[in-house]
Amino acid sequence: MPFLIPIATEAHHPHRAAALAVLSGPARARHFGVASRDEFLLHRNDPRRHAPDDYDDYGVAVTGYPAGWSVAAARASITAGTPVLLPLLDDSDPTIRVDAAYALATATDPDPDHTVRTALATRFATEQDAMVRAALLLAAAETTRAHGQPPAVSWFRERWQDRTGAPEVRLAAAIGWLCLTDEPAPEDLRQTVDTFAT
Repeated sequence: MPFLIPIATEAHHPHRAAALAVLSGPARARHFGVASRDEFLLHRNDPRRHAPDDYDDYGVAVTGYPAGWSVAAARASITAGTPVLLPLLDDSDPTIRVDAAYALATATDPDPDHTVRTALATRFATEQDAMVRAALLLAAAETTRAHGQPPAVSWFRERWQDRTGAPEVRLAAAIGWLCLTDEPAPEDLRQTVDTFAT
């Protein structure tokens, strides 16, 4: 896992994009098709509802291998590589920016300044590509959910309510908001999603 980061961050490496694209895969627990509001974008199970010694709450792979160990190791590698991954959010290639955001979202226990979350929000403010903006929102929601930064909930709500935003961006913000709050989906959110579906 750690060997992928130097490949992904080497500007002239021929497999740079491919390495970055697979970087965050091992750092995410598999939910075997479950994508409910309670589990989507979730790093780990809620310690209030699950045993804290259950393989770091990541569960066990179908082979019986404790998946939590490998997920935790992958996240530790990405966390250690955060300083060299952050500049990729400003890369000229939109695909690199998307994959960098998804990789950074899996970093563990950010510093008190919430460096990753701040970097994602800062890039969002200047990003012009709608798909990259959507990816930045989903990545910000994932890291926010993992590390509990409640003020961000209103930020996501403002993004999906922004009628000037691209549909991809507003939908990503709506998903992020739903995963960060227990509030029922309001009628204007339902109408927004229905509009996007048509």
